[in-house]
Amino acid sequence: MPTLNKIRTAVRRQSPPPASPPADPVLRRLRAALTVFFALDGFLFAGWVVRIPAIKHQTGASPSALGLALLGVSAGSVAVMMLTGRLCRRFGSHPVTVVAGICLALGIALPPLTHSALALGLVLLVFGAAYGAINVAMNSAAVDLVTALRRPVMPSFHAAYSVGGMLGAGLGGLLAGHLSATRHLLLLTAIGLVVGVAAGRVLLAHPAPRAERAAAGDPAAAPSTARRTGLVAVFGLIALCSSYGEGALADWGALHLQQDLGTGAGAAAIGYSLFALFMTFGRLCGTLLLERLGRTGTLVAGGAIAAAGMLLGSLAPAPWMAFAGYAITGFGLANSFPVAIGRAGELAGPSGVATASTFGYGGMLLGPPAIGLLADRFTLSTALTTVALLAAGGACIAWSTRKMTR
Repeated sequence: MPTLNKIRTAVRRQSPPPASPPADPVLRRLRAALTVFFALDGFLFAGWVVRIPAIKHQTGASPSALGLALLGVSAGSVAVMMLTGRLCRRFGSHPVTVVAGICLALGIALPPLTHSALALGLVLLVFGAAYGAINVAMNSAAVDLVTALRRPVMPSFHAAYSVGGMLGAGLGGLLAGHLSATRHLLLLTAIGLVVGVAAGRVLLAHPAPRAERAAAGDPAAAPSTARRTGLVAVFGLIALCSSYGEGALADWGALHLQQDLGTGAGAAAIGYSLFALFMTFGRLCGTLLLERLGRTGTLVAGGAIAAAGMLLGSLAPAPWMAFAGYAITGFGLANSFPVAIGRAGELAGPSGVATASTFGYGGMLLGPPAIGLLADRFTLSTALTTVALLAAGGACIAWSTRKMTR
């Protein structure tokens, strides 16, 4: 008998572990549908952005008037985020995602119908509201799905947004010389409606998976309401630090290359493209990084990398060094926002997503004007170092609160 037991033990040790059960096909379909909505969001928004010069010409708006009108997108987004969180709790994140996606597709057709800066600002409030609503709703749906999948795949959804943005910008560049802004954006409306309805049927057919949130677990281990609110604010601050850099580089990165380093317009555009490309690459690697480093490790490493990259990008004496700095910054900032939004959603559901998103978009609003004010007082290259400062600040927040957020 002892010999037989030894043989059985040896066989058990040599036998491979049982294969993990395949993923639920419903969860796979939901993941595919949500990925489509994230990509569609980036595609439509980028398609609008590349036609801003044409809309400016059509409305006859001055630069200052156009700037005020463009604030309508951000104002509309921030205004509806908390409301969207409540709607997701009331009706479910899937129906709200589908309705917001349809509204976004319809809203993108409105700007070319305007002929004044005031009218443009008003329709951009509507477009921005749809944009803010879909971002809260689909991130809330993604949080529940990530919990059900038991894998940290949140960055992959944001990678889809980045890929959709690059496709939308590329298509817009190709069509700009052949189609008017009206026809181009109407085409995007048609694409958005077709894709949104097709992916929306999957979301409407299946409710969001039930998520075991922190407050629903062991009462002795779950954080109190006040503490949970504080933790959501912590992750909102991390999202703010990340999105500050995104907004600043989007508006000022190319100008720094032209004004301070003497590059041409084409080379300046390449600089921001590198930032966006490496941000997309970083998000595609996000799940692997989260599995290897954990959430805190990913946030700390990402913030440190972004800080180093932006110091290089803003203070480099040669364009090629600035290009490298922009690329490193994009990779470093890639996962801070999705990780922060995802953790806030785990803690407080759609309300947590809405709160952290409001912080995040607040950072995107704060970045460009803050850089402009600092550039007037000092220099643009000095002002851009604040991106490094906030990236490092986000890493410090993540590290200092690691025990609280574990």
